Amino acid sequence: MERQYSYVPHTEDDIKAMLAAVGAHDIADLFADIPEEVTLQEGLAIPEGMSESEAFSYMERLSLMNTKCIPFLGCGIYDHIIPSAVKQVAATPALVTAYTPYQPEISQGVLQGIFEFQSMVCRLTGMQVSNASLYDGHTAAAEAAAMALQSKRKSTDILVSQTVHPFTRRVLETYYRHSGISVQVIPSRSDVTDMENLASMINADTACVILQSPNIFGILEDFTGVADVVHQHKALLVISSNPMTLGVCRSQGSWGADIAVGDTQPFGIPASFGGPTVGYIAATEKLLRKMPGRIVGETTDADGKRAFVLTLQAREQHIKRERATSNICSNQALAALASASYMALAGPAGIREAGEQCFSKAHFLAAELQERTQTVRYSQAPFFHEFTLDFSSKPRAKAFLEGMLDRGIAAGVHLGDLASEFDGLVAVAVTEKRTREEIDRYVQSAAEVLA
Repeated sequence: MERQYSYVPHTEDDIKAMLAAVGAHDIADLFADIPEEVTLQEGLAIPEGMSESEAFSYMERLSLMNTKCIPFLGCGIYDHIIPSAVKQVAATPALVTAYTPYQPEISQGVLQGIFEFQSMVCRLTGMQVSNASLYDGHTAAAEAAAMALQSKRKSTDILVSQTVHPFTRRVLETYYRHSGISVQVIPSRSDVTDMENLASMINADTACVILQSPNIFGILEDFTGVADVVHQHKALLVISSNPMTLGVCRSQGSWGADIAVGDTQPFGIPASFGGPTVGYIAATEKLLRKMPGRIVGETTDADGKRAFVLTLQAREQHIKRERATSNICSNQALAALASASYMALAGPAGIREAGEQCFSKAHFLAAELQERTQTVRYSQAPFFHEFTLDFSSKPRAKAFLEGMLDRGIAAGVHLGDLASEFDGLVAVAVTEKRTREEIDRYVQSAAEVLA
């Protein structure tokens, strides 16, 4: 018989018994050491709680406000096909075992999920080691910077390209704002990283250089020779990539990167409202002990059967506080399991096919827009499945997007909403999920809005 657990909150008698056990008169006594001037004197501006049925009714009313449209949105969150089996595999009880995998004898499911995720990330990126998942791709970049700072003692500078996602830059600035570490932006040359600027900015104080391909404009950047420049100054090269591109484009490892980062949202995770997602980080073997979080390894149990254990965890995060290499001590295990399930189901051939469809459909839409509308591409450089339209000003870009939304199409992301320096630019993403009918509808609607 299944055991039933109660989720009823503490009763008044429960609270009185606990207070009596610790010698307190009321709950306020537990906070007596906090100065009154820093305590909240008024109530929080949040509504009263609801019953379960009221909450469901409220959420249903909110859902009716959603606008149903065809999404051509990107900039880190994409609408890809998710095989039905992904949800079933990710919900398999044998794989969704105890959350914290410190006790392998009761955590084999989650340990295997993380191990398979790590293994597939290494194959995709061309790197030697990968850890348990991080919160998102932006966090992964910040953790890569921390690895570099620890690897190159007395380094004080982080260089990040202007073509890296603005959210990544913001997370880096937040991480290091009060740490004495300088986050410097490498100016772009139109649509790609200016390598001459990179070469002039890097010096003995540089811990790492962070680049991205495809970049914020969707452009595939050429990093030939960059690793040599970076390594001459004993710094590390960090490259962020959309994993969907790695089935058809060069991997970070092939560019000579020391650390590969990104987000596996394109693999089996719905766009939802922008999250949750899964950050990945992989590195060369010599950086193994600088990796944040934990690494799961494969072994055999007492009976000689395949088993999984935590092979490495940076325990210093629990005792060194702000001096720790990293304070990441959790992971997106369930979402990572979904990504691992997608990768296993699709396989190398499936990932390549999805990538090739993304590529061909995006290029078809870009060509049709150029031929039949007045839109102007921001760049003619090679791109994968995302390209940027230049409307010259924020009002024109907004008017285009609003006009398209009125016709049932989420036509792209105004990059100026991510960073004001990109005002007037609209990134359009096309995935393998978009049909010929939807693409034709986009072109026709754009022609009407821009007429």
